[in-house]
Amino acid sequence: MKWIVGLGNPGTTYQSTRHNVGFMVIDELARRWNISVTQNKCKALVGEGNVQGTKVVLIKPMTYMNLSGESVRSFLDYFKADLEDGLIVYDDMDTEVGKIRLRYQGSAGGHNGIKSLIQHLGTQTFNRVRMGISRPQPGRNIADYVLDNFPKIEQEALKSMIEQTCDAVEYSLKNNFENTMAKFNK
Repeated sequence: MKWIVGLGNPGTTYQSTRHNVGFMVIDELARRWNISVTQNKCKALVGEGNVQGTKVVLIKPMTYMNLSGESVRSFLDYFKADLEDGLIVYDDMDTEVGKIRLRYQGSAGGHNGIKSLIQHLGTQTFNRVRMGISRPQPGRNIADYVLDNFPKIEQEALKSMIEQTCDAVEYSLKNNFENTMAKFNK
């Protein structure tokens, strides 16, 4: 079984914000793979399906970003899932809008969702896709910035980044993470 978590905040208020690119990827994968992500389990919306002969679980934590680790820990315990079979998708200010970066370990880098995951998983080693949202202009409040919608000028890069992330996730179903990183880290 492979499982993919997209980090974000629940509710329509946050739907199109920079902090919700993880949810956007889960929504696009659900559309591509015809999986309904509506089951309320493990403090998350969960959808299960079969993709290319692989059982796949799509997960959108409903705990709000800062408590994402609670939901993922609950999922791992409930499904008796392996950490190595997972992939965490989230926004990253240190990556330019439109670019993605795959890694299998690292610190939270100031990201509260990742900080929560590290705390609840007890490790910094887990597969992840960092999606670029760029840094705000100097003096701009970071919390306001990540909870803002993407401006019109970034919409094309956002769409392309979501597609690229979904392609990487799909590729990772049949290939190990090292090969996936080699192919998608440009």
